[in-house]
Amino acid sequence: MNHDQPGYGLWMLVILNSAIFLMFAFSFFKPQTGRDWRTFGAFAAFVVALFVEMYGFPLTIYLMSGWLQTKFPSLDLMSHNTGHLWSTLLGEKGDPHFGVLHIASYVFLGLGFYLLSAAWNVLYQAQRANRLATTGPYARIRHPQYVAFVAILLGFLFQWPTLLTLVMFPILVAMYGRLAITEEREMRKRFGAEFDAYAARTPRFFPDLRGRASAA
Repeated sequence: MNHDQPGYGLWMLVILNSAIFLMFAFSFFKPQTGRDWRTFGAFAAFVVALFVEMYGFPLTIYLMSGWLQTKFPSLDLMSHNTGHLWSTLLGEKGDPHFGVLHIASYVFLGLGFYLLSAAWNVLYQAQRANRLATTGPYARIRHPQYVAFVAILLGFLFQWPTLLTLVMFPILVAMYGRLAITEEREMRKRFGAEFDAYAARTPRFFPDLRGRASAA
């Protein structure tokens, strides 16, 4: 079989892409506490696992190779485009980079990094003033940074799903949910009634668009 340009064994791209995305996220998140480092560390593990399969060794393609060859006999398993499994499984034709899910992945990635940046700036100013963060993204949801991380992870899954990252995703979502509850418990002890009032009017993860419309 004649292969398209091989998309694997490119370990320098694994290192380069992992470093770029992690430094980008680090510059916005700036972990300080042990909780912050656990949050960032879990995100980093996901990103590295993703790029290892994207450019290094296609473990998911390897494990699914028998089924894929039976289902798609003419499929070039070593082609980079084949790694865009959503496009392959949906039978899409043409360049997968222009597919609906791939474009959606850029939307989620862009929104995630924007939210991460905006939330950090508000949180940083609040921490310096020793007050509760309630403005900017924090005026809409109580944990915009965790929501941002999940949006970024979801964007990556839309773009390049792998067995490992698909398993990791719900685990990371559950971990961020537990961290959010732990953080709220600490904020309640620290700010008391002020936090209770804030929590009563501000959703935890999903903004109340109906409430905003009613208020308007």
